[in-house]
Amino acid sequence: MHFNQLISWADDSALRILLSAVTAIVLALVLHAIGAALVRRVTRSLPLASRIAHACHAPTRFVLPLIALQAVWQIAPREFPLIDEVRHANVLLLLACLTWLGLRVVHGTVQGLIASYPLEAEDNLHARRIHTQAKVLANTLVIGILVTGLAAMLMTFPEARQFGASLLASAGVVGIIVGMAARPVLGNLVAGLQIALGQPLRIDDVLIVQGEWGRVEEITGTYVVLRVWDQRRLIIPLQWFIENPFQNWSRRNPELIGTVFLWVDYGMPIPALRTELDRICAASAAWDRRYCKLDVTDTAANGIQLRVEVTAANADLLWRVRCDVREGLVDFMQRQYPQHLPRTRAELHQPAEATGSKNH
Repeated sequence: MHFNQLISWADDSALRILLSAVTAIVLALVLHAIGAALVRRVTRSLPLASRIAHACHAPTRFVLPLIALQAVWQIAPREFPLIDEVRHANVLLLLACLTWLGLRVVHGTVQGLIASYPLEAEDNLHARRIHTQAKVLANTLVIGILVTGLAAMLMTFPEARQFGASLLASAGVVGIIVGMAARPVLGNLVAGLQIALGQPLRIDDVLIVQGEWGRVEEITGTYVVLRVWDQRRLIIPLQWFIENPFQNWSRRNPELIGTVFLWVDYGMPIPALRTELDRICAASAAWDRRYCKLDVTDTAANGIQLRVEVTAANADLLWRVRCDVREGLVDFMQRQYPQHLPRTRAELHQPAEATGSKNH
Protein backbone atom coordinates (compact mmCIF):
# COMPACT_ATOMS: atom_id res chain seq x y z
CA MET A 1 0.00 0.00 0.00
CA HIS A 2 2.82 2.36 0.85
CA PHE A 3 4.58 1.56 -2.50
CA ASN A 4 1.41 2.38 -4.47
CA GLN A 5 1.08 5.72 -2.66
CA LEU A 6 4.70 6.55 -3.52
CA ILE A 7 4.06 5.80 -7.20
CA SER A 8 0.94 7.93 -7.13
CA TRP A 9 2.87 10.84 -5.50
CA ALA A 10 5.65 10.54 -8.12
CA ASP A 11 3.14 10.59 -10.94
CA ASP A 12 1.43 13.67 -9.48
CA SER A 13 4.80 15.41 -9.00
CA ALA A 14 5.92 14.69 -12.56
CA LEU A 15 2.59 15.92 -13.90
CA ARG A 16 2.90 19.15 -11.90
CA ILE A 17 6.43 19.71 -13.23
CA LEU A 18 5.34 19.14 -16.82
CA LEU A 19 2.36 21.46 -16.41
CA SER A 20 4.67 24.07 -14.91
CA ALA A 21 7.02 23.71 -17.90
CA VAL A 22 4.17 24.16 -20.39
CA THR A 23 2.87 27.17 -18.45
CA ALA A 24 6.36 28.69 -18.37
CA ILE A 25 6.71 28.29 -22.15
CA VAL A 26 3.32 29.89 -22.81
CA LEU A 27 4.02 32.81 -20.48
CA ALA A 28 7.46 33.33 -22.04
CA LEU A 29 5.96 33.40 -25.55
CA VAL A 30 3.26 35.85 -24.46
CA LEU A 31 5.91 38.03 -22.82
CA HIS A 32 7.98 37.85 -26.02
CA ALA A 33 5.01 38.90 -28.16
CA ILE A 34 4.18 41.84 -25.91
CA GLY A 35 7.83 42.90 -25.66
CA ALA A 36 8.33 42.63 -29.43
CA ALA A 37 5.28 44.83 -30.07
CA LEU A 38 6.54 47.44 -27.61
CA VAL A 39 10.06 47.39 -29.05
CA ARG A 40 8.73 47.81 -32.61
CA ARG A 41 6.66 50.78 -31.49
CA VAL A 42 9.54 52.43 -29.62
CA THR A 43 12.12 51.88 -32.40
CA ARG A 44 9.83 52.87 -35.27
CA SER A 45 11.62 56.20 -35.72
CA LEU A 46 15.11 54.80 -34.94
CA PRO A 47 16.48 52.97 -37.99
CA LEU A 48 19.51 51.45 -36.26
CA ALA A 49 17.58 50.23 -33.20
CA SER A 50 14.81 48.95 -35.46
CA ARG A 51 17.29 46.86 -37.47
CA ILE A 52 18.79 45.38 -34.30
CA ALA A 53 15.35 44.60 -32.87
CA HIS A 54 14.26 42.92 -36.11
CA ALA A 55 17.44 40.83 -36.21
CA CYS A 56 16.96 39.70 -32.58
CA HIS A 57 13.29 38.76 -32.96
CA ALA A 58 13.83 35.10 -33.91
CA PRO A 59 16.51 34.11 -31.36
CA THR A 60 14.76 35.85 -28.44
CA ARG A 61 11.64 33.78 -29.20
CA PHE A 62 13.71 30.74 -28.17
CA VAL A 63 15.85 32.34 -25.46
CA LEU A 64 12.94 33.44 -23.24
CA PRO A 65 11.19 30.02 -23.13
CA LEU A 66 14.51 28.29 -22.49
CA ILE A 67 15.23 30.62 -19.57
CA ALA A 68 11.76 29.92 -18.16
CA LEU A 69 12.24 26.18 -18.58
CA GLN A 70 15.62 26.33 -16.87
CA ALA A 71 13.95 27.92 -13.85
CA VAL A 72 11.37 25.12 -13.81
CA TRP A 73 14.02 22.38 -14.07
CA GLN A 74 16.03 23.95 -11.24
CA ILE A 75 13.12 23.68 -8.78
CA ALA A 76 12.19 20.16 -9.93
CA PRO A 77 12.94 17.43 -7.35
CA ARG A 78 15.88 15.11 -7.85
CA GLU A 79 13.45 12.19 -8.20
CA PHE A 80 12.13 13.62 -11.49
CA PRO A 81 13.08 11.20 -14.31
CA LEU A 82 16.32 12.18 -16.13
CA ILE A 83 16.29 15.60 -14.46
CA ASP A 84 20.11 16.01 -14.71
CA GLU A 85 20.12 15.19 -18.42
CA VAL A 86 17.15 17.52 -19.03
CA ARG A 87 18.87 20.39 -17.20
CA HIS A 88 22.10 19.84 -19.15
CA ALA A 89 20.28 19.70 -22.50
CA ASN A 90 18.38 22.89 -21.62
CA VAL A 91 21.63 24.68 -20.74
CA LEU A 92 23.22 23.61 -24.04
CA LEU A 93 20.22 24.83 -26.02
CA LEU A 94 20.19 28.09 -24.08
CA LEU A 95 23.90 28.71 -24.72
CA ALA A 96 23.43 27.93 -28.42
CA CYS A 97 20.52 30.38 -28.65
CA LEU A 98 22.44 33.05 -26.76
CA THR A 99 25.31 32.63 -29.23
CA TRP A 100 22.80 32.96 -32.07
CA LEU A 101 21.40 36.07 -30.40
CA GLY A 102 24.86 37.62 -30.14
CA LEU A 103 25.52 36.96 -33.84
CA ARG A 104 22.17 38.50 -34.80
CA VAL A 105 22.90 41.61 -32.69
CA VAL A 106 26.17 42.08 -34.58
CA HIS A 107 24.47 41.49 -37.94
CA GLY A 108 21.63 43.89 -37.18
CA THR A 109 24.03 46.58 -36.00
CA VAL A 110 26.13 46.31 -39.15
CA GLN A 111 23.09 46.37 -41.43
CA GLY A 112 21.67 49.36 -39.58
CA LEU A 113 24.92 51.31 -39.85
CA ILE A 114 25.29 50.50 -43.55
CA ALA A 115 21.70 51.59 -44.23
CA SER A 116 22.21 54.82 -42.27
CA TYR A 117 25.34 55.79 -44.22
CA PRO A 118 24.84 54.95 -47.93
CA LEU A 119 27.86 54.97 -50.23
CA GLU A 120 25.87 56.56 -53.06
CA ALA A 121 26.30 60.06 -51.61
CA GLU A 122 28.61 62.40 -53.50
CA ASP A 123 30.86 62.97 -50.47
CA ASN A 124 30.94 59.46 -49.03
CA LEU A 125 34.20 59.65 -47.05
CA HIS A 126 32.45 59.39 -43.68
CA ALA A 127 30.18 56.62 -44.96
CA ARG A 128 33.16 54.59 -46.20
CA ARG A 129 34.82 55.01 -42.81
CA ILE A 130 31.72 53.72 -41.02
CA HIS A 131 31.30 50.79 -43.45
CA THR A 132 34.91 49.72 -43.00
CA GLN A 133 34.87 49.88 -39.21
CA ALA A 134 31.51 48.14 -38.97
CA LYS A 135 32.39 45.25 -41.28
CA VAL A 136 35.89 44.59 -39.98
CA LEU A 137 34.91 44.82 -36.32
CA ALA A 138 31.84 42.66 -37.02
CA ASN A 139 34.05 39.90 -38.44
CA THR A 140 36.20 40.01 -35.31
CA LEU A 141 33.16 39.98 -33.00
CA VAL A 142 31.61 37.05 -34.87
CA ILE A 143 34.74 34.98 -34.32
CA GLY A 144 34.86 35.96 -30.65
CA ILE A 145 31.17 35.15 -30.08
CA LEU A 146 31.44 31.75 -31.78
CA VAL A 147 34.56 30.81 -29.82
CA THR A 148 33.02 31.99 -26.53
CA GLY A 149 29.77 30.13 -27.17
CA LEU A 150 31.55 26.92 -28.09
CA ALA A 151 33.84 27.17 -25.05
CA ALA A 152 30.87 27.76 -22.74
CA MET A 153 29.06 24.72 -24.12
CA LEU A 154 32.14 22.52 -23.74
CA MET A 155 32.63 23.65 -20.15
CA THR A 156 29.24 22.18 -19.22
CA PHE A 157 30.70 18.70 -19.73
CA PRO A 158 32.69 17.47 -16.71
CA GLU A 159 34.89 15.41 -19.00
CA ALA A 160 35.94 18.52 -20.90
CA ARG A 161 36.93 20.29 -17.68
CA GLN A 162 38.97 17.29 -16.56
CA PHE A 163 40.63 17.06 -19.94
CA GLY A 164 41.61 20.71 -19.74
CA ALA A 165 43.02 20.26 -16.25
CA SER A 166 45.13 17.29 -17.35
CA LEU A 167 46.66 19.36 -20.14
CA LEU A 168 47.41 22.33 -17.91
CA ALA A 169 50.94 21.12 -17.16
CA SER A 170 51.83 21.10 -20.85
CA ALA A 171 49.94 24.28 -21.69
CA GLY A 172 53.14 26.22 -22.39
CA VAL A 173 54.37 23.80 -25.06
CA VAL A 174 50.91 23.44 -26.56
CA GLY A 175 50.49 27.22 -26.58
CA ILE A 176 53.75 27.69 -28.47
CA ILE A 177 52.80 25.04 -31.05
CA VAL A 178 49.29 26.41 -31.51
CA GLY A 179 50.62 29.96 -31.69
CA MET A 180 53.09 29.05 -34.43
CA ALA A 181 50.45 27.13 -36.38
CA ALA A 182 47.85 29.89 -36.01
CA ARG A 183 50.23 32.79 -36.64
CA PRO A 184 48.78 33.68 -40.08
CA VAL A 185 45.23 33.61 -38.72
CA LEU A 186 46.10 35.62 -35.62
CA GLY A 187 48.18 38.02 -37.72
CA ASN A 188 45.22 38.71 -40.01
CA LEU A 189 42.95 39.11 -36.99
CA VAL A 190 45.26 41.73 -35.45
CA ALA A 191 45.69 43.38 -38.86
CA GLY A 192 41.91 43.57 -39.18
CA LEU A 193 41.69 45.44 -35.87
CA GLN A 194 44.48 47.80 -36.97
CA ILE A 195 42.69 48.51 -40.25
CA ALA A 196 39.36 49.06 -38.48
CA LEU A 197 40.87 51.50 -35.98
CA GLY A 198 43.61 53.22 -38.01
CA GLN A 199 41.84 52.89 -41.37
CA PRO A 200 44.69 53.03 -43.87
CA LEU A 201 42.07 51.78 -46.32
CA ARG A 202 38.27 51.75 -46.40
CA ILE A 203 35.43 50.30 -48.42
CA ASP A 204 35.34 51.87 -51.92
CA ASP A 205 38.83 53.40 -51.56
CA VAL A 206 40.89 53.64 -54.76
CA LEU A 207 44.18 51.77 -54.30
CA ILE A 208 47.31 51.00 -56.30
CA VAL A 209 48.58 47.63 -55.11
CA GLN A 210 51.61 46.11 -56.84
CA GLY A 211 50.89 48.12 -59.96
CA GLU A 212 47.16 47.23 -60.04
CA TRP A 213 44.52 50.00 -59.94
CA GLY A 214 41.26 49.10 -58.26
CA ARG A 215 38.61 49.82 -55.65
CA VAL A 216 38.19 48.10 -52.29
CA GLU A 217 35.08 45.98 -52.79
CA GLU A 218 35.08 43.93 -49.57
CA ILE A 219 37.02 43.62 -46.33
CA THR A 220 36.64 40.28 -44.52
CA GLY A 221 38.26 38.98 -41.38
CA THR A 222 41.24 37.60 -43.32
CA TYR A 223 41.55 39.35 -46.70
CA VAL A 224 40.65 42.36 -48.82
CA VAL A 225 38.94 42.08 -52.22
CA LEU A 226 40.22 44.69 -54.69
CA ARG A 227 38.02 45.16 -57.77
CA VAL A 228 40.44 45.93 -60.59
CA TRP A 229 39.36 48.30 -63.39
CA ASP A 230 38.99 45.40 -65.88
CA GLN A 231 36.59 43.54 -63.50
CA ARG A 232 39.21 41.19 -62.11
CA ARG A 233 39.32 40.62 -58.35
CA LEU A 234 42.60 40.83 -56.46
CA ILE A 235 42.54 38.93 -53.15
CA ILE A 236 45.09 40.28 -50.64
CA PRO A 237 45.62 39.11 -47.02
CA LEU A 238 44.93 41.77 -44.41
CA GLN A 239 48.40 41.43 -42.94
CA TRP A 240 49.94 42.44 -46.28
CA PHE A 241 48.52 45.96 -45.94
CA ILE A 242 50.14 46.36 -42.52
CA GLU A 243 53.57 45.17 -43.67
CA ASN A 244 53.80 46.68 -47.18
CA PRO A 245 53.40 50.16 -48.69
CA PHE A 246 50.55 50.87 -51.09
CA GLN A 247 48.91 53.91 -52.68
CA ASN A 248 45.52 55.14 -51.47
CA TRP A 249 44.07 57.73 -53.85
CA SER A 250 41.06 58.55 -51.65
CA ARG A 251 42.50 58.51 -48.14
CA ARG A 252 41.33 62.00 -47.11
CA ASN A 253 39.06 63.00 -49.98
CA PRO A 254 38.37 61.64 -53.47
CA GLU A 255 39.62 64.75 -55.32
CA LEU A 256 42.72 64.07 -57.43
CA ILE A 257 45.26 65.71 -59.72
CA GLY A 258 46.19 63.89 -62.90
CA THR A 259 48.87 64.42 -65.53
CA VAL A 260 49.10 64.08 -69.30
CA PHE A 261 52.56 64.04 -70.96
CA LEU A 262 53.22 65.02 -74.58
CA TRP A 263 56.37 65.30 -76.69
CA VAL A 264 56.42 68.02 -79.35
CA ASP A 265 58.91 69.71 -81.63
CA TYR A 266 60.82 72.83 -80.53
CA GLY A 267 58.81 74.92 -82.99
CA MET A 268 55.43 74.22 -81.31
CA PRO A 269 53.81 77.50 -80.05
CA ILE A 270 53.12 76.91 -76.36
CA PRO A 271 50.60 79.80 -75.88
CA ALA A 272 48.36 78.33 -78.59
CA LEU A 273 48.42 74.97 -76.83
CA ARG A 274 47.52 76.60 -73.51
CA THR A 275 44.54 78.36 -75.10
CA GLU A 276 43.34 75.10 -76.63
CA LEU A 277 43.84 73.28 -73.32
CA ASP A 278 41.57 75.78 -71.55
CA ARG A 279 38.90 75.19 -74.17
CA ILE A 280 39.18 71.38 -73.91
CA CYS A 281 38.95 71.42 -70.10
CA ALA A 282 35.94 73.73 -70.14
CA ALA A 283 34.18 71.42 -72.61
CA SER A 284 34.87 68.26 -70.57
CA ALA A 285 32.03 67.22 -68.26
CA ALA A 286 34.51 65.31 -66.08
CA TRP A 287 36.59 68.38 -65.15
CA ASP A 288 35.80 69.84 -61.70
CA ARG A 289 36.81 73.46 -62.60
CA ARG A 290 39.62 73.65 -60.02
CA TYR A 291 42.56 74.11 -62.39
CA CYS A 292 44.07 72.91 -65.59
CA LYS A 293 47.54 74.04 -66.68
CA LEU A 294 50.37 73.23 -69.08
CA ASP A 295 54.12 73.42 -68.41
CA VAL A 296 57.30 72.52 -70.28
CA THR A 297 58.96 69.98 -67.97
CA ASP A 298 61.84 68.56 -70.03
CA THR A 299 63.93 69.08 -73.14
CA ALA A 300 65.76 66.59 -75.30
CA ALA A 301 67.63 66.47 -78.58
CA ASN A 302 64.54 65.57 -80.58
CA GLY A 303 61.87 67.68 -78.82
CA ILE A 304 60.39 69.09 -75.63
CA GLN A 305 58.15 67.42 -73.04
CA LEU A 306 54.88 69.05 -72.00
CA ARG A 307 53.06 68.17 -68.78
CA VAL A 308 49.37 68.94 -68.42
CA GLU A 309 47.88 68.93 -64.92
CA VAL A 310 44.12 68.53 -64.58
CA THR A 311 41.82 67.93 -61.61
CA ALA A 312 38.67 65.89 -61.05
CA ALA A 313 36.30 65.02 -58.23
CA ASN A 314 37.28 61.33 -58.12
CA ALA A 315 39.45 58.73 -59.81
CA ASP A 316 36.87 57.69 -62.42
CA LEU A 317 36.28 61.26 -63.56
CA LEU A 318 40.02 61.94 -63.55
CA TRP A 319 40.58 59.11 -66.02
CA ARG A 320 37.91 60.58 -68.29
CA VAL A 321 39.24 64.16 -68.22
CA ARG A 322 42.81 62.96 -68.88
CA CYS A 323 41.61 61.06 -71.94
CA ASP A 324 39.64 64.10 -73.13
CA VAL A 325 42.70 66.36 -72.79
CA ARG A 326 45.06 63.88 -74.44
CA GLU A 327 42.76 63.27 -77.41
CA GLY A 328 41.87 66.95 -77.78
CA LEU A 329 45.48 68.20 -77.81
CA VAL A 330 46.63 65.50 -80.24
CA ASP A 331 43.75 66.34 -82.58
CA PHE A 332 44.54 70.07 -82.33
CA MET A 333 48.23 69.54 -83.17
CA GLN A 334 47.38 67.23 -86.07
CA ARG A 335 45.05 69.85 -87.57
CA GLN A 336 46.87 73.11 -86.80
CA TYR A 337 50.56 72.26 -86.34
CA PRO A 338 51.36 68.92 -87.96
CA GLN A 339 54.83 70.16 -88.83
CA HIS A 340 55.68 70.46 -85.12
CA LEU A 341 54.79 66.91 -84.13
CA PRO A 342 57.73 64.83 -82.86
CA ARG A 343 59.92 63.51 -85.64
CA THR A 344 63.36 62.04 -86.11
CA ARG A 345 65.80 64.02 -88.24
CA ALA A 346 68.69 62.55 -90.20
CA GLU A 347 71.29 64.11 -92.51
CA LEU A 348 72.69 62.03 -95.38
CA HIS A 349 76.27 62.69 -96.55
CA GLN A 350 77.78 61.18 -99.71
CA PRO A 351 81.39 59.92 -99.52
CA ALA A 352 83.94 62.37 -100.97
CA GLU A 353 85.43 59.89 -103.47
CA ALA A 354 81.94 59.08 -104.75
CA THR A 355 81.30 62.78 -105.36
CA GLY A 356 84.62 63.23 -107.16
CA SER A 357 84.08 60.26 -109.47
CA LYS A 358 80.65 61.57 -110.35
CA ASN A 359 82.15 64.96 -111.41
CA HIS A 360 84.53 63.15 -113.74
